[in-house]
This record gives sequence, C-alpha cells and structure tokens, in this order.
Amino acid sequence: VLSFSLPRLVREFVAQNNTSQIKHVIQILSQEFALSQHPHSRKGGLIGLAACSIALGKDSGLYLKELIEPVLTCFNDADSRLRYYACEALYNIVKVARGSVLPHFNVLFDGLSKLAADPDPNVKSGSELLDRLLKDIVTESNQFDLVGFIPLLRERIYSNNQYARQFIISWILVLESVPDINLLDYLPEILDGLFQILGDNSKEIRKMCEVALGEFLKEIKKNPSSVKFAEMANILVIHCQAADDLIQLTAMCWMREFIQLAGRVMLPYSSGILTAVLPCLSYDDRKKNIKEVANVCNQSLMKLVIPEDDEMDEAKQSMTLLAEPTPEESISNPEAASSGEPPHCGRSELDITALNQPLSFPCSSERIQVTLNLDGIVQVLDCHLHDTSIGMMTRIAVLKWLYHLYIKTPRKMFRHTDSLFPILLRTLSDESDEVILKDLEVLAEIASSPAGQTEGHGPSDGSDARPSPVELHVPARASQLSSSGTKGLECSPSTPTMNSYFYKFMINLLKRFSSERKLLETRGAFIIRQLCLLLNAENIFHSMADILLREEDLKFASTMVHTLNTILLTSSELFQLRNQLKDLKTPESRNLFCCLYRSWCHNPVTTVSLCFLTQNYKHAYDLIQKFGDLEVTVDFLTEVDKLVQLIECPIFTYLRLQLLDVKNNPYLIKALYGLLMLLPQSSAFQLLSHRLQCVPNPELMQTADSTKPSTGFKRASASNIDYTELLQHFEKVQNKHLEARHQRAGRAEQLDRRVVL
Repeated sequence: VLSFSLPRLVREFVAQNNTSQIKHVIQILSQEFALSQHPHSRKGGLIGLAACSIALGKDSGLYLKELIEPVLTCFNDADSRLRYYACEALYNIVKVARGSVLPHFNVLFDGLSKLAADPDPNVKSGSELLDRLLKDIVTESNQFDLVGFIPLLRERIYSNNQYARQFIISWILVLESVPDINLLDYLPEILDGLFQILGDNSKEIRKMCEVALGEFLKEIKKNPSSVKFAEMANILVIHCQAADDLIQLTAMCWMREFIQLAGRVMLPYSSGILTAVLPCLSYDDRKKNIKEVANVCNQSLMKLVIPEDDEMDEAKQSMTLLAEPTPEESISNPEAASSGEPPHCGRSELDITALNQPLSFPCSSERIQVTLNLDGIVQVLDCHLHDTSIGMMTRIAVLKWLYHLYIKTPRKMFRHTDSLFPILLRTLSDESDEVILKDLEVLAEIASSPAGQTEGHGPSDGSDARPSPVELHVPARASQLSSSGTKGLECSPSTPTMNSYFYKFMINLLKRFSSERKLLETRGAFIIRQLCLLLNAENIFHSMADILLREEDLKFASTMVHTLNTILLTSSELFQLRNQLKDLKTPESRNLFCCLYRSWCHNPVTTVSLCFLTQNYKHAYDLIQKFGDLEVTVDFLTEVDKLVQLIECPIFTYLRLQLLDVKNNPYLIKALYGLLMLLPQSSAFQLLSHRLQCVPNPELMQTADSTKPSTGFKRASASNIDYTELLQHFEKVQNKHLEARHQRAGRAEQLDRRVVL
C-alpha cells in the first residue's frame, strides 16, 4: 500500500502545493509508524518516509528535517534489520535531495559515525553506501559549512573505536582533497586527534592517518604564510615525547618543518621543544631516524637565537608592547609550552608558560614580535644536566646550548650563572671526555666574557677573600661591555683581563679537586691543559698559585703544586709560558716567577724544578742545601727520581747544554751533584751520575776569549728578585708541612690506641 498509494497521494499534494497535507503525511509516517513500538510498523514507516521523499522529488529539500529525524532515530534501534532499513531509507532520501541535505550534514555525519562501528556486517555495508553518497555530494558542492562541522569533527576524532576512527580519517582525506574547502585553517582543532589515531593498533588505520598527515604537511610547505604554527606548536611538543615510535617520528618531522618554515615564531616554545628533543639525541640505532630528525630540530632551533635577543631590556619591552600592539600578538601566547615534561622533572620545575613574556625586535623594515623564553630554556637545560640518567649526546647538546646562549645573549645569561655554576662544576666529573671538553668551553666563556665583569675583584668564598701581595687582580667593569664579541685577552698576558667569574672558577675548581681527589688524579691534568688552551695560561697558573698560597690543607696543596708543575714542564700547550719563565727578562715574568715560587714551596722538589726552568741555579743549589733539614720520605725520593728523569727530557735541553759552560754555571753543576747525593743507589742515581761524568774539564774548555769578563750571572743580578726572602719563605712553608705531618702522625697514633682498647 505504502509503495503504490502513498507516492501518488504525495504527488497530488505537491501538484496542489498543499504543504500542510504533505507535512501531515510525514508526521503520521514518523510518529505512528517509524517511531512506533512495533517493529513491523517501524519498518513500514521507514519505507514510507523513503517513498515520500522519492515522490517529493526536488521539493524534498523543504521537508528534510521532518524526513531525516525519525530515520536517524532508528539508527539506534536494537534490531539490526531495522537499522539496515533505516540506512536504506536515508540513502534514498539523500539521493533525491542531493545538495539540499548539506544544511543537515552534522546530524547525518553523527549518525553515520555511529553506524561505522556497528557490529552487524549488513548494517555496516549499508552505512558505507550512504557514506560514499554523502562524500560525493560534499565533493561536488561548494556550499559545505566547514565552520559548523569542525566542532563535531573535533569531538568525534577522539573516538577509540577502530571503525569510527577509520570513518573519521576517510572524511578528513575527502575534505582535504576538495579545492574549495580549506581544512588547513582548522588543522589546530584536529591535529592532536590525528596523532592519537596514528597510534591505533590497526596497520590500515595508521597508514590512512599517515597519508592524511602527509597531505597536510605538503599543504603547509606550499602555503606557510597561512599556517597557524603557534597554535600547533604545543601539540607537537606533546607528541614528540610519545612512547609510540611512529607518533614520535612523525611529530618530530613536523617539528623540524615548523622550525624551518616558521622561524622565530617558534621561539616562545623553545623550552617545550627542547624538553621533547634533547632526550632523543641519545637514542641508539634502533631509533636512528628519530635521533637524526631531533638533531636537525635542535640545530635549527639554536640558529634562531640571535644577538639582538640580548639587547632589549624587559621594561622597554613591556612599554613597547603596550604602545605598539601588533597583529601578531596572537602567536606570542605559548600556553602550555612546557606541557611535555621530561620524566625526571616535575611540573613545578618546568612551569615555563608563565615566564613567556613577549619581546619585540626590529627585523628589516617591520617589527616581528617574538618571545625568547630564556628563563624557561635555562630551566630545561639545567634540569637535564642534573639528570644523571640522560645519555652522553644529550649532555653534550645541553652544554652546546649553554655555550651558544652565552655567546649570543651574554648579559641575560649571566643572570643565571650563579645557579648554573655548581652543576657545571659537577659536570667536570663526567665519565665522557667529550662532555668535559664542552663543559670547559662553557666555563671558559663564563670566565672570559666581558658581560661577566663586576666592580672590584672577582667573587670568592670565605677565607679566600683575603688580599694577597700576589693576588690576581680583576679589572673593573670597563667599556669592554660594548663589544660582546671580544674576549678581553688582547692585553699583556701578565695583566689578567678575565672577568669576575674567572677567579671564582679557579677557587671552586681547586675546591673540587680537593674534595674529589680521584678527579684530580684521573682528569686534573686534562682539565687544566684544556683550560690553558681556552683561556690565558698565565692567568690560570697565576690565580691557582695565589689560591694555593692560602690553602689550609697542606697535603692537597703539595699534591696540586706537583700536578701544576708537571703540566708546566711537560705540556705542549704551555710552550710560550715556559719560554717566558726561562729568561725572566720582563717585570711581568719575574712577578709570575715569584708568585709561582711562593706556592711551589709546598713541594720542595717542584720548587727546585721551577728554579731549573727559570735558570736560577744558585738558588736551586741553596734550596738543595736546605733539604738536609727536611724529613726525607719515600715520596720525597720518588719526586727527586722523577725530576732526574725530567732533566733528561727535551724540555731541559738548554740546561744540559749549559753544562758545557762549567765556568759560568758552577751552581748548576753543584745543584745536580746535590740531587745525586740525595738519591740512593738506584737507576736515577746511575742516570744522573753518567750525565755528570760527561761534564768537561774546565781547563780543557779554555778558549781565546776566556779572559773576557763573564756574563753568566748578569741576568740574575739584574732581576731584582729578593732570593733571601724567597728562601726564608721556603723554610717557613716547610716548617708548616713538618708540623702538619706531626699532627697527622699524632692523630693516627691516638686512633691506633683507641682501636687496641
């Protein structure tokens, strides 16, 4: 009856333009049949509504709301057959109405998304037919309401059902392919959901999602000017830290493109990006692709920091922004920039969003508003340095970042130096030489940057603040600050030009060596030699000698002096410093000798070697004469043995050649014989004895000009060095060491007695 009489009746009403009767018929089919409690009535009602739509033809668009709503209600029917009939009925309604159904697209899409996950294969098949029809209509139409559809898409995209996800992705691909629909404008609304779907267990769905994301990325590369990079940055930060490799790799690839395309627009999110990228740099070969992309992201982000970021004062920034609002203000609100946190950092440590204050810098002819969130970046870098579980490459990257920031934004970075200094010092104990090298570069930059200048002397700790006759004086703040690129090393090497942190660095480095003797034994020479390359070697030895002069731990002072002396005599990095000390021609070199000598007195044998280096042979002989009053221990004899070995090295070639001039170097020969007399019958004794046997007879060395006045001692007499005072200082220091040894021996004896008791 419905198939034959109903269409005829509806057509008659259409011909009569009797809309009220048409609505009455549809209402009866809906209320009394389609929404009936009886299954057969519901089935009849669905067939009737479809037949009614066919009879209405092009006029069906006037009654679509009344036709569609009861059919969609049947999508939720418990009977799978009725759900199938509902699909069939809606298919016929949509097929007749075509583009007229677009105003009702959201309700149709909502119903179809539910049927996509229907357990009945027939219903699912019917929904797929309807889905294809609806896609065809959307594709051929230019009246699709994308703005009204996006909220529904954003809601449905978070479905966990595989079929629903597949349905969503298929629609995104269709909408992306339509030229008149610009889905890219609304990508921030759905990007997070797409990355969620990318982690689906189904390979097919993951592949579909990859394709969709790939299409979006192609579109972004074609039209970067219309992309809302800032609104998607935090989404990528979160997914760059995903446990799923595919999600992480895809998000990292997007991040790479964003940084390269958007440039400084990404600066406000640097802290979050680094939180995500830095751990990836230590991945092994199993995640090689992620590691490589993360490295590109890291390098590209680093290049965005420029010297201009260091020039604007925060107060001026605020005034500028209040006075000159720009259209780009919307991109400078990096909310949740640090929402992705490393597992070792709590949110309280990385709550960086609040620190993101906008900056404005002139760029060419226009003003680009950006935010260099330096506080947030430093917090992330500091947090990673404190985490002992991170890999070597991550630690190296962190130190490279710190070095880069000190180069590009030194003034702002020095506000963080006091908080960074302790962890940078602790990093010197790292197992990796590469990490230590980078760490030393950062510390050297801190110690030499003009931006670190303060009034007066460098900061020091407690007892180290006492003035000394040979204290390393740090120049007052000068016009050097006007040039952030200079190192301040153009002056004479004997006029230290390091900043106020240099002396603090030397003090704390020695304290670290004192508290961690293993570090001194294994890496001490390595660290000091590298510092001599990075900084002024004379400044380093001058300041360390000054600090050691007031060192209360005499045993450590002796060990440290021995280490410094070995470096001075053997390291190629100190060739110029050795030449400077060898001749003592200038007041600066003589001042340095006196400074070193006073500290070298902590170790008698090193003091003699310093005299040999500076050709103060008479004083060396006087010192050796004093050795008879010292406590000769095995360690003492071992050091004498090592000194004999050093005399045979290329460093002391000039000394051995001076043995030919017996007349002008009598004290050199006496000093060497003094060492020989100190040694027991050992290999070192035999070595030195053989050398002295080669000293020629003075009478055989007589020449025609031997009657000329000798000039061998002119340098010493012209040096104006008070050797008597130096010798007294040596005796004073050695008496302190003797008392300290007696005290240690007394404490050890008391401890032994307690153990016995």
